[in-house]
Amino acid sequence: MSDKTSHDSDVSFIRALAELLNQNDLTELQVKRDYGENDSLNVRVSRAREVVQQFAMPAQQSQPAPMAAAAAPSPAAAPAAAVSDDPASHPGAVTSPMVGTAYLQAEPGSPPFVSPGAQVKEGDTVLIIEAMKTMNQIPAPRSGTVKRILVEDGSPVEFGAPLMIIE
Repeated sequence: MSDKTSHDSDVSFIRALAELLNQNDLTELQVKRDYGENDSLNVRVSRAREVVQQFAMPAQQSQPAPMAAAAAPSPAAAPAAAVSDDPASHPGAVTSPMVGTAYLQAEPGSPPFVSPGAQVKEGDTVLIIEAMKTMNQIPAPRSGTVKRILVEDGSPVEFGAPLMIIE
């Protein structure tokens, strides 16, 4: 019975550490908890934002590449892959603040929030990301012109994935 209580306590302790990690925007936390002479618990909780972004990037790259390959001979596929690397590092890239489903319009059948060439002001809603059944309006981080929209309506997005380019 004491082992079960100890186990439950350890699980609660680890959850509390993970919560601390998120609340304080830390990337790693390591704690050692001593119970006795030969009894201790070492916990290391970490998150790597770059890893999440790396997983998001291939998903974004894999969509344009097959279209380019179908439309042109295989030499054209290499430039298409190079172009898809560019949006994430573009200074005007608007990235996803969360994991969810991107919607370019308020509801089916209504006009999109923005389209390429549209002028936006800082704070204007450019799209919605649904996460856990909550619709989150994504504001334009700066005023400018929408150059490219990099996601399709209803497509899944990862944290840090490029959504559009505003210059």
